[in-house]
Amino acid sequence: MTVYSETGLHYIRTLGLYCVPILLSLMICPLVGSENLDFQSIIQDLLTGDFSIDSQIIFEQRFPRVLLGLLVGGALAMTGAVFQVILRNPLAEPYTLGVTGGGAVGAALAFFYPALVITIGPFSTVQIFSLLGSSIILAIIYMIAIRQADLSMSSLLLAGVTLGITCGSFILLLRYLANPHQLVVMDRWLMGGLDVIGYRDLASLFPLLLPGFGFLIITIPSLNLLTLGKDMAAGQGVDVTRIQKYAFIGGSLATASVVSLAGPIGFVGLIIPHMVRKISGYDHRIVVPASFCLGSAFLVVCDTIARTIIAPMEMPVGVITALLGGPFFLYLLVSHRTRKW
Repeated sequence: MTVYSETGLHYIRTLGLYCVPILLSLMICPLVGSENLDFQSIIQDLLTGDFSIDSQIIFEQRFPRVLLGLLVGGALAMTGAVFQVILRNPLAEPYTLGVTGGGAVGAALAFFYPALVITIGPFSTVQIFSLLGSSIILAIIYMIAIRQADLSMSSLLLAGVTLGITCGSFILLLRYLANPHQLVVMDRWLMGGLDVIGYRDLASLFPLLLPGFGFLIITIPSLNLLTLGKDMAAGQGVDVTRIQKYAFIGGSLATASVVSLAGPIGFVGLIIPHMVRKISGYDHRIVVPASFCLGSAFLVVCDTIARTIIAPMEMPVGVITALLGGPFFLYLLVSHRTRKW
């Protein structure tokens, strides 16, 4: 009993520490921006119920943007942590399986054919096309990788990479055919961004994001055994094929959901899980939820830098994460200390 109690306390204490960056980012980042705000006026607005321009900037622009960053960064980091185990590849990330490429093609088509306007509830035209593109790629990859009742991880990885490259080529074709205005809009979306106004757009994430989180959470108890190998995990009673399917479906749903709204923001799912493992070890009962917490705060901080570093202009947050993630990716390639999966 004492051992289990100590283990539980360590687990709660560790995750509690990883929640601190989220709380700090929620409290500090909405207050940072190119506009100087009168915080005394904002507090007065909260007491009276009247909202001035300063209050609208905080609660209708910055705070929704921070919440979106928390969800997007957490989803990407959590998916990356699971994929790196399931695919047994330390360089795997949410975009490895090509779902993002399909979403990007769908969004590019929406920009290329602006006359095609389809809105369903909180979903915009770009989101709908992006989700359709991701769904098509997801179905193709699954049909290629499935073998009877088994799911081939090598086929999954190769199919995902190949389709990702194919989608990239199709986007190049659309960019070549697009007019200057369409090209600017496409490129801005492809750089990734968290620029939202209000909370309506946030609601469009949850229909896919919550089921995605659910499938990923189901895999957590089995991940430590899967790091030892498929046969070892099966010998310990893990239904390996079922866990692989859950990870694939959950990660794909979560990735497609956030990409449809924020665009492809790279490297968060690669950097954060490795940072967590270096800090807290390889117990994935801690690594996966801690990756969500640290990834959330990381993306919010990157977005705060992106919207202030060249103020009053704004830099896409995907540029910041790419500048940080590129060198880190190279480090993983050349480091002799990289864990063998």
